[in-house]
Amino acid sequence: MSEEYNEEYKIETRCIQSGYHPGKGEPRIVPIYQSTTFRYENSDQMGRLFDLEESGYFYSRLQNPTNDLVAAKITELEGGAAGMLTSSGQAANYYAMFNICEAGDHFVATATLYGGTFNLFSVTMKKMGIDCTFVDPDASPEEIGRAFRPNTKALFAETIANPAMVVADIEKLAAVAHAHGVPLILDNTFPTPINCRPFEWGADIVTHSTTKYMDGHAMCVGGCIVDSGNFDWEAYGARFAGLTRPDPSYHGIVYTERFGKGAYITKATAQVMRDLGSIQSPQNAFLLNVGLETLHLRMERHCQNACKTAEFLLNHPKVAWVKYPGLPGDTYYERAQKYMPKGTCGVLAFGLKGGRAASVSFMDQLKMIAIVTHVADARTCVLHPASHTHRQLTDEQLKEAGVAPDLIRLSVGIEHVDDIIRDLEQALQYIP
Repeated sequence: MSEEYNEEYKIETRCIQSGYHPGKGEPRIVPIYQSTTFRYENSDQMGRLFDLEESGYFYSRLQNPTNDLVAAKITELEGGAAGMLTSSGQAANYYAMFNICEAGDHFVATATLYGGTFNLFSVTMKKMGIDCTFVDPDASPEEIGRAFRPNTKALFAETIANPAMVVADIEKLAAVAHAHGVPLILDNTFPTPINCRPFEWGADIVTHSTTKYMDGHAMCVGGCIVDSGNFDWEAYGARFAGLTRPDPSYHGIVYTERFGKGAYITKATAQVMRDLGSIQSPQNAFLLNVGLETLHLRMERHCQNACKTAEFLLNHPKVAWVKYPGLPGDTYYERAQKYMPKGTCGVLAFGLKGGRAASVSFMDQLKMIAIVTHVADARTCVLHPASHTHRQLTDEQLKEAGVAPDLIRLSVGIEHVDDIIRDLEQALQYIP
């Protein structure tokens, strides 16, 4: 590590300086290690790597130096102990759960989740014998607690729900999870660590779809998992035997004994990534790092633009409702001020008085703002979740997920806000 690096740097500086600290004569920018394999001088060296007795690289399906440098930056931004990149945000959420769950296990999740995550938990993981109970994120601790079972392994939520815009009460959820001896896992994609640091409020593990604000330019699909290192797996050793008991696939290694605060991520890398291989390409990791260097600047502009856009929509006669936790008067404004005082994100939701049909018609009239299956990048975009990302859900599931039939998800970009509002205004003219 460079002697010039200061661990007390502000988060804005860490976006640029953390993760990679080149020495004399080394590349100033994170190098792309575009290689599947790595050479060693003798068989014993390679053997020690395979036995986890030594750190290093031998095959990019498990680890790659470029990826690890970028993961280290995100870990520092979150204030965690260890992190890893995955090929997508969906892979990050799956790995985060599968690392501690197996057939016969159960976990609890808030119902207001991104449609893809909801389907992963309710359908795909159920086929693997892992059950999930969905709860109202605003329910009382006692009500949420009733969803727990003896075989429950985790509580999962989104810091800001996509697209319901529900702000998680992190302290409450952490208290419920810890009272039942399980970790709280939070998807922190929307606020990013620039606006919210869940570990400071009791969360144990965070995930990200780096495809969104971290990349910021809609160039690369990717994900990340960061472990705080704070959850005491040994205190509940029988429940988390995969971490606290010998792993037969690594000659009986016990992750918590060998790796301490790095146990969870080491297991996710050495075991789950080894066998499932959802690795992020080093080229994508390099581009992700470029996005991270301006994350602090972009998040500020996203939030500024979103606030002004939300105010415009709230005062428009054809708009029925607006959900944006950065807007005074919003249901979650006070909670957002507690957990995200610098701002929330650039995404908001709203509905039109003409209902579902009007929402679809409105989007077709937009000119600059594009209809895309994406969110949270530099360009303003729009989506009708009930018709697109959440169309696999039943009407009852849509209601549980906080997705009204007329809900329009607007991801406000970093263009000039006047141009964003002008496009919305001209499209609204066509709505009766």
